[in-house]
Amino acid sequence: MYYGRFLTAVSRARSSAFLNSLLDIQQRAVPGSLIALSTGMPNTSCFPLSYAHLYTRKGKKLDLSPVWMNQGLQYTSSQGHPEMVEWGKELQRRKHNPPTDYLSHEGKMDLCVTAGSQEAMCKTMEMLVTAGDNVLIETPAYPGILSIAKPMGCNILEVETDEHGPKISSLRRILSNWSPADSSNMCSDIPRVFYTTSSGSNPTGVTTSLERKQQVYQIAREYDFLILEDDPYYYIQFTETPVPSYLSMDVDGRVIRFDSFSKILSAGMRIGFATGPQPLIEKLVYHMQVCTLHANTLSQMICLRILQDWGQEGFDAHTKRVTEFYRKRRDIIVESCDTWLKDYAEWTVPDSGMFLWMKLLGVQDTADLVMQKALDAGVLFAPGKAFTANDATPSPYIRASYSQAPEQDIDKGIQRLAALLKEELKLTASV
Repeated sequence: MYYGRFLTAVSRARSSAFLNSLLDIQQRAVPGSLIALSTGMPNTSCFPLSYAHLYTRKGKKLDLSPVWMNQGLQYTSSQGHPEMVEWGKELQRRKHNPPTDYLSHEGKMDLCVTAGSQEAMCKTMEMLVTAGDNVLIETPAYPGILSIAKPMGCNILEVETDEHGPKISSLRRILSNWSPADSSNMCSDIPRVFYTTSSGSNPTGVTTSLERKQQVYQIAREYDFLILEDDPYYYIQFTETPVPSYLSMDVDGRVIRFDSFSKILSAGMRIGFATGPQPLIEKLVYHMQVCTLHANTLSQMICLRILQDWGQEGFDAHTKRVTEFYRKRRDIIVESCDTWLKDYAEWTVPDSGMFLWMKLLGVQDTADLVMQKALDAGVLFAPGKAFTANDATPSPYIRASYSQAPEQDIDKGIQRLAALLKEELKLTASV
């Protein structure tokens, strides 16, 4: 893999800030072995906090000792607190076992802790995409990636999806405008990036099947493009065994994977991480150095305190409980739809995540229905056009989220939607 051709001119020009390298040396030194007179880090004795007590929902007390608190209130490496980075690498090896070993210093893979996966995606897109570039993005798409890509002035090529993930026929049809040989030409406009949500897609709830992932990966090898694997719902898959990730099959080093703790630990702590080829993660770290500097250190220390208390088995047990929580809610909303909407809508039962994607029958565009009539009726959904690159295109779809509403209200909300659709069909028939 020659990564230079994927990088923007700005990203190629980025290099390590020298003072940041001094900070990394200081952080990795054995305590007491180094007199640090180099960096401009503030003295923690001037900070007003010294320790904290955390209590789990089960009442267990977790202490942040003065040593931990001092680390949490201090600058850290732009790549992330060293212990958090190592914990993330071990998690990736345990869950995905990438073909390229990134745990060794000679490995081809690396990891950077970010302020949630959204920051990782934004900085990665800025690293790889510039105005005029052709970019492959699955549709319907997570609105966050559209908010990143559209202002960049790139050409969004929408890859259609079905209940198994990105449609190979759609991907092939788009790429038929180029020859695989064009990928070796630095001046070619062949797409170099494909963004996809791997599990529990927002908005469709679809997890891409293993067979479909293998097909997409082979096409990526054929046309030499990178796969941006956004996977915040990996730990909320309702199948007995999680579908293997793109990272798990990445023999070339062409996958950049985005993980997030937002759905399983805390959304507000803003902890996520990007895993991918070392040369690209290095450029991401350089971007962190001149922007946010690093993800919130105190959040990283709190996460570490929880994760170390749990251990690997505790982490797996927690994510299993989270999965069962959302599985129950998925079942509630699907049962409600079976009861009230079978004559008014079509949907695929989600196999992961927090969302149900529905096509409303007899409705050309759901925007007015959602933002006016449904809102007046006391229920709120997301209109389908919010998940397409061209939000002026009419969409008969809506996204329902079953994550927040009280269980007893989910059925009420679906009943209200059914009543509205019944009335809409009456009006249409009368016209």
